[in-house]
Amino acid sequence: MTSAPPRDIFDDDHRAYRDLVRTFIDKEILPNYPRWESDGLTDREVWLRAGRHGLLGIDVDPEYGGGGNPDYRFHVVLSEELARAGVHAPALPLHNEIVGPYLRTLATAEQRRRWLPGFCAGELIGAIAITEPEAGSDLGNIRSTAVRRGDHYLLNGQKTFISNGHLADLLLVVARTGDAGLSMLVVERDMPGFERGRRIGKLGMKALDTVELYFHDVPVPVANLLGREGRATGYLLRHLRQERMWIAVAALAAAERVFEETLGYTRQRQVFGQSVGRHQHNRFLLAELATALAVARSFTDRCVTEFAAGRLTTESAAMAKWWNTELCQRVVDRCLQLHGGYGFTTEFPVARAFVDTRVQTIYGGTTEVMKEMIGNSLC
Repeated sequence: MTSAPPRDIFDDDHRAYRDLVRTFIDKEILPNYPRWESDGLTDREVWLRAGRHGLLGIDVDPEYGGGGNPDYRFHVVLSEELARAGVHAPALPLHNEIVGPYLRTLATAEQRRRWLPGFCAGELIGAIAITEPEAGSDLGNIRSTAVRRGDHYLLNGQKTFISNGHLADLLLVVARTGDAGLSMLVVERDMPGFERGRRIGKLGMKALDTVELYFHDVPVPVANLLGREGRATGYLLRHLRQERMWIAVAALAAAERVFEETLGYTRQRQVFGQSVGRHQHNRFLLAELATALAVARSFTDRCVTEFAAGRLTTESAAMAKWWNTELCQRVVDRCLQLHGGYGFTTEFPVARAFVDTRVQTIYGGTTEVMKEMIGNSLC
């Protein structure tokens, strides 16, 4: 295959950061990953090490121990390298790109002093709790409630499919605050009435702890209200673009890595006197996948550039999210087939990718929801 053209969206600082991230993954994550998959969660120590290496709070003010770098492309580098390595825990992008923007832009001065140093050091692990048994992409179905009683709210409800939920010290919980609408409250680890349920058994991403959460008259101080009461829907819609770009970036990076490994396999594996890749049907398939990946890479890098410049539209983020995640499913499925029986064994990365990447078309808004958003903007 002709080598892909160099990507011109990164400079020497990004490339140096990429080397740092790869070294961290090789030394701190990969040796422990099989055990974490068996345990269903990572060690807390890896979060502290990530903080010491500058992988947390990339865009948080240095006053609080962050990197102070607003350049979105550093987030892209981190997400790409984790995806290319086939590791989904620790969920550093979830901490940085989903929880981080809410704390960075909505927290009061007092809240920033209280939470951000630990957030950047890996001492306070973040998670966001939106999804409920009857409410996924449709925020209108959220049933959790927070009723104000003097200087605190009484929080009641249930959340499910919460990634980082078992380890989390700071949980951004979305609940109804009466007629005001949806609000976002920060629930801290040991608040009375807050219970973590079972760790959910998943098809893939087994090292990423995903749990159910229960709130029984949890007294959340009014001082833990993030932003303004009743404004959570607007906050969520504003920040979903970054979440969807993270998923799109990771999906494409994973697909590219699986395709590269499959190319190597099809060049070496012999069937009926020639390599697997030399059979016409397989050559055509590889050509189709290579073309689809190249087109997706061009569009995704354009979206990254637009997001970094503050110009990316909600519709473009939705396009990148659904297109790249569906493409990843197609690439991984076809590449597994090209591996034959070996593709069904967990010793080959393509088999792990087959189960680990499947959820990408679901979380962050399903493919169908993305198409609804895009279609509604056109009609």
